[in-house]
Amino acid sequence: MAFLGDISYQRLVLPDGRALEYAVCGPPAGEALVFHHGTPSAALPAPGQVEAAADAGLRTISYSRPGYGGSDPHPGRRVADAAADVAALLDELGAPRFVTAGWSGGGPHALACGALLAGRCAGVACIAGVAPHDAAGLDWLEGMGEDNLTEFGAAVAGRDELEALLGPTAEAMADITAPAIVEAIGSLLPAPDSELLDGPAGGHMAASFRRAVAPGVAGWRDDDLAFVAAWGFEVGDVSVPVAVWQGDEDLMVPAAHGAWLSEHLPAAEMHRLPDEGHLLVYRYADAIFADLARRL
Repeated sequence: MAFLGDISYQRLVLPDGRALEYAVCGPPAGEALVFHHGTPSAALPAPGQVEAAADAGLRTISYSRPGYGGSDPHPGRRVADAAADVAALLDELGAPRFVTAGWSGGGPHALACGALLAGRCAGVACIAGVAPHDAAGLDWLEGMGEDNLTEFGAAVAGRDELEALLGPTAEAMADITAPAIVEAIGSLLPAPDSELLDGPAGGHMAASFRRAVAPGVAGWRDDDLAFVAAWGFEVGDVSVPVAVWQGDEDLMVPAAHGAWLSEHLPAAEMHRLPDEGHLLVYRYADAIFADLARRL
């Protein structure tokens, strides 16, 4: 699959009138895999991701969270609200059950599906996913790169300060290329991640950034605000099996987040990767999706 041009996007009108952008890739008869992208990002599968899922018998369903790409904004949304959007999408596609994976900022949204759609969700993969901002015993910011410290400091300060920060950044991302990513977010890239961005991963990330911010900062802003507010469910409510994938060198979502989640999720299995950073979905898609498929 040529990830830069061969995806057919569709839009689903939700019960509240919002449109949700989505794409379905892979074997039509495959079991449903709902993938939650990072922050900022949009419905654009990573190179090799659809093939890895297909090898595990899974059909990849990607969607852009509200405010990203072709999805309408949902001001004031909580992390928990992702579950209703996913349920409506699965109904539209005739998928009675599914597994779900969330990478980075998508991690909490995948967990929301595990908590609130447990009757349909057979398993969750939380890939370098952030923990709740109010997680007891976790210093949420410790170990993050400088860019994240600035961004989440603005999120805590409120919508106006966050928009003032993200606006110019989003404008610069409108035509960003792979080489410019390293310069733009260098404080968040340990060596394993920088090396990956020299290859197809860099092209994918740049394309995903461009699509994400094409309509403005609403999706990015509302993601950040949702992360630092109450999620709308408790991590302890996620009763389905969860595989937590975490790199020890991660500067975007530090290893302590994965450790906290693995300790507080009722049915967690920790996959600790000592020499890896944040970009796990590019190297470990085969293992992640094969592990998810066994839950069906």
